[in-house]
Amino acid sequence: MVCALGAAVCFGTATVLQAMAARAASAQGGRGGEAGVLLRAVRQWRYVAGLALDGLGFVLQVVALRALPIYAVAAALASSLAVTAVVAARLLRVRLRRGEWGAVGVVCAGLAMLGFASGTEGDLGGSDALKFSMLAVAVGVLGVGLAGGLLPERGRGLVLGLAAGFGFGVVEVSVRLIDSVGVSDLVGNPATYALLVGGGAAFLALTSALQRGSVTVATAAMVIGETVGPAVVGVVWLGDRTREGLGWLAVLGFVVAVVGALALARFGEAPVVSDGGAGGGAGVAVR
Repeated sequence: MVCALGAAVCFGTATVLQAMAARAASAQGGRGGEAGVLLRAVRQWRYVAGLALDGLGFVLQVVALRALPIYAVAAALASSLAVTAVVAARLLRVRLRRGEWGAVGVVCAGLAMLGFASGTEGDLGGSDALKFSMLAVAVGVLGVGLAGGLLPERGRGLVLGLAAGFGFGVVEVSVRLIDSVGVSDLVGNPATYALLVGGGAAFLALTSALQRGSVTVATAAMVIGETVGPAVVGVVWLGDRTREGLGWLAVLGFVVAVVGALALARFGEAPVVSDGGAGGGAGVAVR
């Protein structure tokens, strides 16, 4: 659980650091539009530090998934929105409403319940059918991401956000389906390709969602997609369980944590508030 929460802290903090770099790059002016802003941002230490935190967060996520039920890790990762909100309030001077501070507390309460009720990871091995299913879902997410610009404007953010959530969920499940890191075993395991395709497709879908739709809708859909689906797979097919007699507390904690994260969905792009208090546009997608 420490690793899962550490991953959430890394992802949430990285989002704010990258948003700060994007804000500074935008203020510098210059040509190239959004691509130019990105090129100027990647030259700044904050953006590089954010990428390093993303990498560290992924490593911690893998460690957590090898020791905890998927439902616990998924809820903890969703709490990165709470981290982004708190760090953004401090560094970006984003004004959190009273209800949003309450949502941060709700997320913490849900994670505390989950931490107390969670058992160890399931001991059931994933079948070949499940591995190929994850690969199929990953390819489907990639297709949705590539077709993002062709989707109807109404509902586009919802569809792309859900697709991104499913992609990140594929990564979570695939980590559990990889039993050996030997080169030959990795090459012959469909879960390896599901992890790679799912992660890349999720980033593509989320980026398209944030550029072409509502940040709040896309992020909320992503949170649902990356928590509920993987949690069901972990319980039904991989044998994830709770401590004896505490199943109800785990379900309650999961629901509370996810609902709290949904209340903070607007921080999926770490919105920047200008010195005058008006909402700015610079931001970087969470994860």
